[in-house]
Amino acid sequence: MEIRPATTNDLEGIRKIYEDAILNTTAVYEYEPFDMAYMQRWWEEKNTHNFPVHVAVEENKIVGFCTYGIFRARPAYYPTKEHSVYVHPEYRGMGIGKMLLEKIIALAKTEGVHTLIGGIDATNQTSIALHEQFGFETVGHLKQVAYKFDRWLDLVFMQKLI
Repeated sequence: MEIRPATTNDLEGIRKIYEDAILNTTAVYEYEPFDMAYMQRWWEEKNTHNFPVHVAVEENKIVGFCTYGIFRARPAYYPTKEHSVYVHPEYRGMGIGKMLLEKIIALAKTEGVHTLIGGIDATNQTSIALHEQFGFETVGHLKQVAYKFDRWLDLVFMQKLI
């Protein structure tokens, strides 16, 4: 397993992981998968702001990725970043999410980020437990803020001061 900085050649692999998360989970509060034009804009925004995107690679296959980005657009929020960690469905439960979360925390420390925020679906106990292992605390629970799969979803905010 290798974790390395992503390149534009990795965007299709990242897109496929997003697609599964959108279509089959509540990890992403979206209805329609992203197309490659969207992914290209996403990539350009990450590069414009110098936000890291790292991928987990197993036998030349993208099996997970991590990144962080803008938490809120106002300048005073700049030291706070919202992070994301996603793992390919066939590779979940193998410790890849843990490696990616560890990586994004290390990158945040290197870049002088003050705090990381994770927005996690309240039913995703696996992700919540993983974040707790790394010292994230639940700082908010927003009830019924999204609607997907014919049900209302609660969003939990978790925070780690770097």
